[in-house]
Amino acid sequence: MELRIPPVLRCNGFEIKYEEHLLNSVEDVLVPNGDQGRYSADGPAEPQANAVYGDATAFEAERTPVLTIDGSSEAGLELRDLWAHRDLFYFLAWRDVKVRYKQTALGAAWAILQPLITMIVFTLLFGRLARVPSEGEPYAIFSYAGLLPWNFFTSAITNSSNSLVSSTNLITKVYFPRLLVPTAAVAAVLVDIAIASIMLFVIMPFYGVGFHAGLLLFVPLVALTAVVAAAVGIWTSALNVKYRDIRYALPFVTQILMFLTPVIYPVSFVPDRWRWMLALNPLSGIIEGFRDAIFGRPFNWGGLLLSTGITVALLTAAAYVFRRMEQEFADVI
Repeated sequence: MELRIPPVLRCNGFEIKYEEHLLNSVEDVLVPNGDQGRYSADGPAEPQANAVYGDATAFEAERTPVLTIDGSSEAGLELRDLWAHRDLFYFLAWRDVKVRYKQTALGAAWAILQPLITMIVFTLLFGRLARVPSEGEPYAIFSYAGLLPWNFFTSAITNSSNSLVSSTNLITKVYFPRLLVPTAAVAAVLVDIAIASIMLFVIMPFYGVGFHAGLLLFVPLVALTAVVAAAVGIWTSALNVKYRDIRYALPFVTQILMFLTPVIYPVSFVPDRWRWMLALNPLSGIIEGFRDAIFGRPFNWGGLLLSTGITVALLTAAAYVFRRMEQEFADVI
C-alpha cells in the first residue's frame, strides 16, 4: 500500500509544495527498521512496541515531507485559472442575461426603448431649445452615438458592482475565480448594446447618415468600452462587499460623470484650457471614436490611444485591488 503525495497542490491562490521524497508505504512508517515480523498475540507487546516506536522520531525527522505554503501569487491575476474556468464565465453571463429580462412584458425591447426615448428627449431639450452644437451632424444621431456606449457603461458597472453581493450563496460554498462574477455581469450587457446598435443602423438613413468603412471599428470600440466598464465594475464590486455605501453612491456618481463626458455635447464645446481634464476620462475618446465611425470622419487616434492606455492602467489596478480583497469576501459578504 503506497501513500503518494502530489508535489504541488493549489488552493485559492496558494501553492502547497512538498519535498521530492515521499513516504514509500504505511508499513515502513510503522516498522522503520525493515522488521516485517508481526506482533505475537500471546507474547509481551511492550518490547515490540518499543522496538517499533524507538526509531520513529528519527525516521519521522528524516522521511516526513516538508510542507511549504507559498502565497506569492496572492495578488496575481491567475490567468491560467481564469482560462480553466471559462465555461463558468459563459454560464454566469448567460444567467445574468436571462435574469435581466425575466418576467418583463417588453423583454429585450427595453434595450431599444431606453436610448431611443432618451435620444428624443435630448434632441428636443438640447438640440432644439438649448441649441447645443453637434458639429454639423443631425443631433438625434449625434446624441444616440453618445448614449449607446454611455448606457452600456452605466448598466454594466451597476450590474457588476452588485454581482458579488447577489452571488453570496455561490461565493461562500464553492471555490472558483471570483473575478469571473463581475466580468460576466459586464459581458451580459453586451446583448443590450448589440440590440441598440441595430436600432441605430435602422434610423441612420432617415437622417441622411450613410454607412462608411469607419463602421468596421465599431466592434473594437464596443470591446474597449466593455474593458472600461469591467475595470470600474471589478473595483466597485470588491468595495461593495465591504462597504455597502457603494450601491447608493454609484448612481449619484454616474449622473455627475455624464456631464463630465461628451454625451450631449462635442469635445469642441469645451474651452481649450479645460480639454486636458476631459481627456483624462477614457470614455471621452471612446465616445468621440463612436461618432467618428458613424459619421465617417477621420479618427482621433491620439485620443483613442490615450483612452486605451488609461483603460489598461485602470484594469490592472482594479484587478490588483480585487485580488488583495478577495481573501476576505467569504467572511464579510
